[in-house]
Amino acid sequence: MAKNFPALGTGANDFARRVEQLSNGRMQIRVHGAGELVPALEVFDAVAAGTAEMGHSASYYWRGKVAASQFFTAVPFGMTTTEMNAWLYHGGGQELWDEIYANHNLKPFAVGNTGAQMAGWFKKEINSLDDMQGLKLRLPGLAGEAMNSIGVSTVTMPGSEIFTSLQTGALDAADWVGPYNDLAFGLHQVADYYYTSAWNEPSAVLEGTINLDAWNSLPEDLQDVIREAARASNMAMISEFAFRNAQALETLVDEHGVQLRTFPEDVMAALYTSSLEAIQRQVDSDEESRRVYESYSAFQKLLRPFSDVGEYAYLKNRDNVDG
Repeated sequence: MAKNFPALGTGANDFARRVEQLSNGRMQIRVHGAGELVPALEVFDAVAAGTAEMGHSASYYWRGKVAASQFFTAVPFGMTTTEMNAWLYHGGGQELWDEIYANHNLKPFAVGNTGAQMAGWFKKEINSLDDMQGLKLRLPGLAGEAMNSIGVSTVTMPGSEIFTSLQTGALDAADWVGPYNDLAFGLHQVADYYYTSAWNEPSAVLEGTINLDAWNSLPEDLQDVIREAARASNMAMISEFAFRNAQALETLVDEHGVQLRTFPEDVMAALYTSSLEAIQRQVDSDEESRRVYESYSAFQKLLRPFSDVGEYAYLKNRDNVDG
């Protein structure tokens, strides 16, 4: 991500600042934006090789290298941000992440989360499943596979290329993040319809990676500094997105006339089915993916009863009395 880009870029700056402060200056991190040291989609290889000692990105970009990495960013119709953090911090998710990335000379952490993302920007309104056929859509990860299965052609590209691709017609639609980041990229200028059905990324973890040799060379107290700085930066970004997305959504709708939409029922039903099929193909073809998803899905099932009677029930009741 470009250096100092709202939240996604400044989150890396925040992490670096916390590490320096907590270590009393013993550790200092120099932050480079995408393209300054390596291209955006080469962070994984650069940190694994030691070209950079640390990186900040999203794990689903590495699906071609580590298929199981996708589960550590977002799973379609999967866990919320609160549930995802619970899995990583208390449900064995971090241990699995560590084990899998160690095979690639990396140590991973959650260093940020966007919260529930939007389903994306579309240049035409979607009224039925037929309207999805043949669309060219920017959407990474398992959600991209699910879209492919219902007749959409998906691609993965850095966020910096989305505006031009929509403008030139190379894309018909694109997911990015949410109102805060989408407004910063000006996506409302090249697409009229903003879809709110957050099926694709109900939570989206941003990972920090550290070259494993560099990590192992650190004394235990500095390893603890990095752990705590990562945890603090993770929670800080979640809070920032909650606030900034609310502000930006108001601007997009009230000042720019953006039209909010949700996918029709037949689209959502098709996406649910195709998401389950994409996940099943993944776990059937890759042992690491199977192990990770078994842990992920079991934890989601464990949390579901309280999520339903807790926050979900509260939000429904609040809507009923306040709506």
